[in-house]
This record gives sequence, C-alpha cells and structure tokens, in this order.
Amino acid sequence: MFETDKQMYFGASVSTINKAKELRKRMTNSETLLWNQLKGKRICNVRFRRQHPIDIFIADFFCYSALLVVEVDGETHNYQENYDINRTAELERFGVEVIRFTNQEVETDLEKVLNKIEEKVSNRMKLL
Repeated sequence: MFETDKQMYFGASVSTINKAKELRKRMTNSETLLWNQLKGKRICNVRFRRQHPIDIFIADFFCYSALLVVEVDGETHNYQENYDINRTAELERFGVEVIRFTNQEVETDLEKVLNKIEEKVSNRMKLL
C-alpha cells in the first residue's frame, strides 16, 4: 500500500478493509444503480470508490479528491438516525462531507441525485 493509499483510508484497520471488500460483492440494487453512474470518472472527472473504508466506517461511495461521502440509505436507516448523525460527525472530523439519498430517490429520480452529487463535488473541489 502506498502512503497516499494509507491516507485515503484514514487509519482503517485490516478487518475494516476486508469487510469493505466483502460488501462490494453484495451491494444493494440502489447502490449498484448509482455505482454504474459514478464509476469511470463520470462526475466532474473525479474518481469515486465504492464501499470504501474510512477509519472504523465504510462509506457507500467516497471521492477522495473532494473529500465527499455519498450514502444510499435503505429502510434500516429510519431506525438508526442517532447512529447516522454520530457517524457523520466522526467523518467530518477528517474534513469529509457526507450527503445522503434514500434508495427511493436513487431508484425513482437518479438524474436529480446525480445532479446533486455533481454540484456538491464541484463546490467541494473549489474549497479544497
């Protein structure tokens, strides 16, 4: 692993990195739908990574150049609002911003989701 790779993981443990590898194999339908639009530098010519380890967390999608996490939340997130708030606060300690979309938003209005991501990436790139 190169030094820049280590920085990109923000100190994630080997077990977290291995768990992320497993999660890549079983992404949800909504995550797969969004991933097909994010991969290959299709948004602002920046690279997104899927199921990316950051410290003790695994982000659904992460753009290191914009320090942006994109989360796609299913129904279980309706019952873990406090966890999500705390997780976001922890990620913000690293200078990472988190934006969230529901499965329904991704599945029913993907274009709107992509536009919001593109806008956020563009704004973040201006700041960094």
